[in-house]
Parts: sequence; structure tokens; C-alpha cells
Amino acid sequence: MLKISGLSNSYGSDQPVLKDLDLTVPGESVVAIIGASGAGKSTLLRCINRLVEPTAGSIELNGLELTRLNGRELRRARRRIGMIFQSFNLVDRLTVMENVLSGRLGYVPFWRAASRRFPQADIERAFHLMERVGIVHYVNKRADELSGGERQRVGVVRALMQEPQILLADEPTASLDPKTSRQIMELLQSLASELQLPVLINIHNVAEAKEYTQRIVGMRYGRIIFDGLPADLDEAAMEEIYAGMPAAEREQTGLDAPVREAALP
Repeated sequence: MLKISGLSNSYGSDQPVLKDLDLTVPGESVVAIIGASGAGKSTLLRCINRLVEPTAGSIELNGLELTRLNGRELRRARRRIGMIFQSFNLVDRLTVMENVLSGRLGYVPFWRAASRRFPQADIERAFHLMERVGIVHYVNKRADELSGGERQRVGVVRALMQEPQILLADEPTASLDPKTSRQIMELLQSLASELQLPVLINIHNVAEAKEYTQRIVGMRYGRIIFDGLPADLDEAAMEEIYAGMPAAEREQTGLDAPVREAALP
């Protein structure tokens, strides 16, 4: 379980990004974080894995206080926090298998990683996970030979190789076409259930959030102003979250189309 209490982050005394934020995410749940650009969604995810340092507050993962960790203890904690990126963050010149096995870098000695001599158990787990997400036939392909959806599946498997206690996904479908976006969201939804993992997704597309997640958290100016079931996210709540959003950005959310129609290519 993830428990956040009084979380704040600021890039200066006059530039607060997160403001006294409280959030609890139990296991085996998929939670969408929505809001306009600048609402603090990405900063929230990056505070959880300490890529961004909180200014104040507490972040607990399964009882471990993350904000107090440093050095080796922080590195050990981070390997249990899987991160999936919008830009995939793969090494293009490496094969799919090599990218996937990089998810074990926090667990193996440096000499094994440098010589790419990973334990057989890690290799077998990599094959199993690649088969699960449908990319095992790309095992020896370079990452730059893959499509966007295939690259994102590699990113998902790499995160799962960490044996995470939580998955954080930062705009995982923003670079994908609508059909592939649906497939990735369905994959994250099923993995949360299979592995009993909490999954926290920062997402612009509200239509996808309503269709594929169990809970929606709406942010505005660094605060949570909505937290409830997808069915409870009515027009009034969406207007409060997205008030003043430019028309071009609003169109990306799918707010002005039914959920099913918004997902069609």
C-alpha cells in the first residue's frame, strides 16, 4: 500500500507544485491521476520514487518511509518501484532482452551487469514476462527497430523485472495511437490484478482513465480536488479540474466525446 501524507514540493518559495497532498493507494488497484498540464501529476510520481525531492510530507510504501532514505537504502527502495515512461527510456542500440534485463541492475553485482552475464533465473523470468506481454519473438531485435507499442511493452517488462511493489506510469499512452493505447491500458489493468500490484497512472486521456481504471484522482494547481469512482466523474467535476484549459489540450483529454468513441482510431 502507498500512503502519502502532507506532501509538498516547491521549486522556490513562490513556485509551489504540490500543496499538502494526501493520498492512499491500496494493493491491486489501478488509479488514474488526471489534470491539466502543470497540475503536478508528473511531480507527484517523481516524488514517490525520489527523482524529485519532496519539500515536506511523508511517503510510505508498505510501511517503509521513503522520504527518510538516502544512499544504499534509497537505492534498495527504488528497485521496488517500477517506472514506465512516456518516452520509453530504452537504449536503442541494445536488444529487447538487454533492455529488459536492465530492470535487474539493482540486484546483480556490477561485474555481471557490465559483462551482461545475468543469472539464469533472471533470463528465464525475462522470457516468461516477454511471452506474457506478447513480445518474446522480438527478444533479439534492437529497441530502435520496434514500434511505439512494442517499445512500451519492453518498458513494462523492464519495470516488472524489478519485482516492484508498485508501478508508476507517467503518460504511458501519450506517444501511441488510439488502438495501441487501449492495448497498453488493458495490459496495465490485467497486470495489476494478476500481480496484486497498485498501479498509479498519470494520464491526459480522461476517456481511457474512465474505462480502464478503478479510481480517478483529479488535480489542479498541486492539490487533489476530486477522488472517486470513474462513474462519479461528472461534467461538473471535470469542469472544475480543467477550467480554463486551452481547446487544443482539452481535445486530447477526450472530454468532449463518449468514452468508447474517444478510444477509436
